[in-house]
Amino acid sequence: MRTGIIAQKLGMSAFFAENGQHIPVTVLKVDNCQVVSHRTEETDGYTAVQLGVGEAKVKNVSKPMRGHFAKSKVEPKREVVEFRVSDDAMVDVGAELTADHFVTGQYVDVVGTTQGKGFAGAMKRHGFKGLRATHGVSISHRSHGSTGQCQDPGKVFKGKKMAGHMGDTQVTTQSLEVVSTDADRGIIMIKGAIPGSKGGYILVKDALKKDLPDNVPMPAGIRGGAAPEAEEAPQEEAAPKEEVAVVDEAPVEAPAEEAPAEEAAPEAEAESKDEE
Repeated sequence: MRTGIIAQKLGMSAFFAENGQHIPVTVLKVDNCQVVSHRTEETDGYTAVQLGVGEAKVKNVSKPMRGHFAKSKVEPKREVVEFRVSDDAMVDVGAELTADHFVTGQYVDVVGTTQGKGFAGAMKRHGFKGLRATHGVSISHRSHGSTGQCQDPGKVFKGKKMAGHMGDTQVTTQSLEVVSTDADRGIIMIKGAIPGSKGGYILVKDALKKDLPDNVPMPAGIRGGAAPEAEEAPQEEAAPKEEVAVVDEAPVEAPAEEAPAEEAAPEAEAESKDEE
């Protein structure tokens, strides 16, 4: 089970497929989504990855959270969310996730907070028909009508559909198709509508009721995933350095050959003294 990502909702747009089909899409922005911390079975009793996104002013961050970000060597984040993962899907702290975490044609589940509507009546909130517009109904045409029974039970049961606060609740929409991704711009286009206001943060994760494609990156789509290939270049450059070292060995051997000549000079001086 892979981690999800935190994206920002930009709004809705139109996407035209290669066959000319018009597809309404919701555009999400993935910007600087980093791993902040880990949750392990040994210390926390479960396995999860904590992600952070957005920039937060230091003065607006509490001291405990400042220490939490400093421990991970990550800049303070505006939004922090945990995603449950399997043991083999852990991502290193500080790694940045990109839009390549998802692939085209994949299905995802999205979680967002719906737009708040304030205090709404029963007709708008629950779709009630309302009362008749004529024949004795005065002023209360949009009221919800009776809400209880008689003296027994003499109360209104909990959960009764009535007027009240509407919207501003967490909603999950399942099995939405990923139409396109752009890692360079951090854009993910998802078919259909996604709950939430423009500028709000959306949680995107692999669909629970759909099979995961074989070509998705494991354990995650990380920026700089091609780093191991870049490390091979210095190894190739090491060969010329060894050749230079071999060339430098020739002058070192020259003084060794001069040593017998220096020893021969004292012997020649001794022989000249004997002749005298």
